Amino acid sequence: MAPSQEQFEHARKTTYTAVWDTADKYLRSVVEPEEYGDYIIPFVVLRRLECILADSKPDVLELISDRTKNGTVEVAPTLMDLYVRTSFGLPFYNTSPLDLTKIGGTDDSVSESLKSYVASFSSSIADIWDSFKFNDKVATLARAGRLYGVVNHFANIDLHPDRMPDTAMGDLFEDVMYRAFNTKGKGAGAFYTPRDAIELMVSILLSSDDEGLQGAAPSRTIYDPAAGTGGMLLVARRALEELNSNMQVSLHGQELMDFSYGIGKADLLIQGGAPDSIRHGNTLSDDQYSGQTFDYILTNPPYGSDWSADYDAVVEEAGIEGSRFSHGLPSKPDGQMLFLSHVAHKLTPAHGETGGGRAGVVMNGSPLFTGAPGSGPDSIRRWLLTEDLVDAIIALPTDMFYGTGIATYIWILDTNKEPRRRGKIQLIDATDMWEPMRKGMGFKRRELSPENRRDITRAYDAFEDSDISRILTADDLGFRDVPVYRQRRLAVQVTDAAVEAALAHEAATPQHEAAIRAVDGTEYNDLSNTLKFEATKAKLKMPVGLIDAIMTAVGIDDPDAAPSVDRRGNPVIVPGSDMVERIPLTEDVDEHMAREVLPFAPEAIWDRAKEKIGYEIPFTRIFYVPEPVRSLEEIDADVAKVMDELAAMFKEVRE
Repeated sequence: MAPSQEQFEHARKTTYTAVWDTADKYLRSVVEPEEYGDYIIPFVVLRRLECILADSKPDVLELISDRTKNGTVEVAPTLMDLYVRTSFGLPFYNTSPLDLTKIGGTDDSVSESLKSYVASFSSSIADIWDSFKFNDKVATLARAGRLYGVVNHFANIDLHPDRMPDTAMGDLFEDVMYRAFNTKGKGAGAFYTPRDAIELMVSILLSSDDEGLQGAAPSRTIYDPAAGTGGMLLVARRALEELNSNMQVSLHGQELMDFSYGIGKADLLIQGGAPDSIRHGNTLSDDQYSGQTFDYILTNPPYGSDWSADYDAVVEEAGIEGSRFSHGLPSKPDGQMLFLSHVAHKLTPAHGETGGGRAGVVMNGSPLFTGAPGSGPDSIRRWLLTEDLVDAIIALPTDMFYGTGIATYIWILDTNKEPRRRGKIQLIDATDMWEPMRKGMGFKRRELSPENRRDITRAYDAFEDSDISRILTADDLGFRDVPVYRQRRLAVQVTDAAVEAALAHEAATPQHEAAIRAVDGTEYNDLSNTLKFEATKAKLKMPVGLIDAIMTAVGIDDPDAAPSVDRRGNPVIVPGSDMVERIPLTEDVDEHMAREVLPFAPEAIWDRAKEKIGYEIPFTRIFYVPEPVRSLEEIDADVAKVMDELAAMFKEVRE
C-alpha cells in the first residue's frame, strides 16, 4: 500500500531533520559552523548513491566477479562501464561489497574501510570525492572520534528512490545546500544563486519559446558555463518537465571551482542526471563543449573576475575570425563580458523561422556602459545590439544575491526572436519589485515573491512601454562622440618681444627680422602666404617650422578678427577648449549642434572625421522620472505659513 501524502510529508520532514542533525550530534566543536555543509553534503551524496545502487548491487558484484581472476579485474574500466550500463542501465557503479551499514557494523578500521569503499566507485564519478576532499574530512572526523557515529547516522537515513524520488531528493539536497550556505553568509555567493532569481530567468526564457514545447516528445538542451552547484540547470529542467511531462531534457555545464563542481555533479547525479552532465575546467581557456550549441543557457558568471591567467588562450582565440572572443576583449580585471560573448556563441542558431536558442545571463552594471567607444567592451556591446541578439535586460533589486548587494541585471539573449520583438530591445526596471526576507543570508536581504515574478513576466509578455518597461532599438542606445572646439580669433601684431621669440627658432637668421616686421597688421589667415612672399622677396629660406614659430609669436587674440586657421588651413583651437559632444544616433549632428551647442558657444566647431560611435544602456536615465515642480501657489502658501509661525513666536517672546 502506497504511503499517503500525509505520511510522505512526515517522512520527508523527518529525513530533512535527520540529515541536518548531523551537525548538532557529531560536528559541533569539531569543525566551524560554516564548514558543517562541507561535511554533511558528501555523506548525503554517498548515502543517496548507495541507495540508488542497492537493488542491483548483488548482480553487479556477480558480473564483476565473473570477470575477475586472482583478485584482479581482467576487463578495462571503460569496458566494465559499458557492461554495467548495458546490463543494468546504470551510469555508475561500485565494485566493493561494503556499504555504510556494513562499515558502521564494526568499530575496527572504519576510516580505512570507508576510504576503500569510496575508492571503489566507477571512474565516471571518482572525481566527486576528490572535489569534496573526502579523505581529508574522514581523517578529521576519525581524529575527533566522530567518524563511527557519522557513518552509522547516515546508514540509518533511507534515501532509496522508492522512498525519495528524484524530485523529492532534489528538494532535500536543496534544503541541505541552503542550510550549508546560510552558515557561510556572503561566501555563499561563490557557490549558490538564489532560487527566486533563477525562477525569474526560467519564467522569462520559457515565456517566449516556440510551440514545440507542447509537442509529443520534444527535446531541449540546457547549458551553464559557470555551473556552480548546478541549481540553474535543475530549476530549468524541472520547469520544462512541468510544461510537458514527455519532454526530453539534457543538462550540460562546466565549473572551475573544485567544491562547486563536486556538489553540482553530485546534485545532478542523485536526481537522475548523467555523470558527465557537469565537466570540470575553465570555460574561458578550455571550452569543454567546443563546437556544441544549446537551446537554453542560464548562467551567473563571476563579477569582476580577473582573467589574466587565461589571457594567452583568450587572445589566441580572439584572433580567429568569427570565434567567441573575436568581437572584442574587456580589460583584464573583469571577464564578465567574455562570458557574455561565450554565451551568445553557444546558443543554437536560427534556421529560418525555426530553431534558435535563448539565454539568461546575470551581470552587474558594468557591461551596460563600461568602455570608451571602440574599446573591447563597447565592441562586444555593439555586436550584441546590432546583431539583434539582445532580447531584453531586466534590472533587479539590490541586495538580491548572497555575495554582493550591488545592482544586478539579467540579460536575455535570443538568436531567433518572435517577429514582434525583432529589431527591438526591451528594458524592464524591476528594482522596486521585491519583498523583504524574514532572515537575511549574506548580502541577500530581499527576494522576488511569486507575485513579483509574475508581474515582471507579464511586463515582458506585454512588450509595450509602461512605468517599468521601455521598447527601444539598437540606434536608440547608440551615440556619436563628436569632438567640439572653440576656434581662436587672432590678429597679427609684431612687437619687439614677438620678433625676439620668433628669431629664437633654430632656422631663423638676423636677416629674417625685416620679413617678420613687414607682416605687421596682416590678416592672420593670410599670414603664412605673406611670410613666404616676404622671404622670397628678400631671397631668404622660410622653412615651415619657422613659419609656425613666427605665427605663434605674432598672433594675439582679437574678438573682432575672423576665426583663425593655421598654415595648413586647420582651425586654430583655443587651448583647453576641446570637449566631446555625445549625440544620439537617432539625431542629426548639425541639428543637434545648432540646438544644444551654438547658442552657448557661437564660435564652436566640430570635426565629424574624428567622431566615434559607441553604445551604452543607461538604465537610470531611461527610466528617470523628474520630480514635478511645485506651483507658485503652493510655495507662497508654505512661505505664508512659516511667516505666521515666526510672527507667533516673536509675539510669545515679547509677552
